[in-house]
Amino acid sequence: MRSRSPFIDVGVITVVLTAIGTWVVLTVPWLPEQASTQAGPMDTLYNVLAVISVFVFAAVMAILIVSVSRFRRRFGDEGDGDPIHGNTGLEVIWTVIPAILVTGAGVYSAIVLNDIEEPKAGTRTIVATGQQFAWTFDYAGEGVNKAGQLHMVKGTPYLVNIRAKEVLHSFWVPEFRLKKDAVPGMTTHVRITPNRIGSYAVVCSELCGLGHATMRATVKVEDQASFDRWAAEQRRNSPTPAGGAAASSGGGSS
Repeated sequence: MRSRSPFIDVGVITVVLTAIGTWVVLTVPWLPEQASTQAGPMDTLYNVLAVISVFVFAAVMAILIVSVSRFRRRFGDEGDGDPIHGNTGLEVIWTVIPAILVTGAGVYSAIVLNDIEEPKAGTRTIVATGQQFAWTFDYAGEGVNKAGQLHMVKGTPYLVNIRAKEVLHSFWVPEFRLKKDAVPGMTTHVRITPNRIGSYAVVCSELCGLGHATMRATVKVEDQASFDRWAAEQRRNSPTPAGGAAASSGGGSS
């Protein structure tokens, strides 16, 4: 009786491992709760890339398993087997398939990035400044300067201009799924539309010195009335005249 083709074994094992891995990837809650409109498309992109990675891993493992189980050197075998001079068709296949996967992932990622960075009407501007080892926030047009907390109104689109005073930092809110480096001498940008009321954390994800692990700030997503009360309190307690530093901090609505 003729033995089954090893290609069939590779295909069966690949399908089984891919199914198991996909179930794990899509079932286990790897990421924190979503708190911005950008988080949904980002999570979908993550899931797609994770499933592609599972498939590649499964295919490689299937080939290894079949190779070890069917073509290993058994006790009593002599020599190293027949020499193999290459297989052009196989080389084309394992070059074309990864190229297609990587190109597809790159195009999809570019589409998602373009979508989440699309300017929206009614956008408000905030300047986030990172310095060893704290974040401060200026609100253009609100008269709020150097606030130690980031307050945002639910459902309102924001353009966050990110700056650094001395070394590289990185502005990251895991629940927003957005991260952008803060680079000395230049201004980077990130667009956020928070959609879940709650408290989150701004985390510096770029090693910036001995106090890097403590460089965090609180993000509060709230309704407009709560934001107005907080802003009014900040203006009362600020030694800077209302509109002074905020007006010079740069960046209007866009």
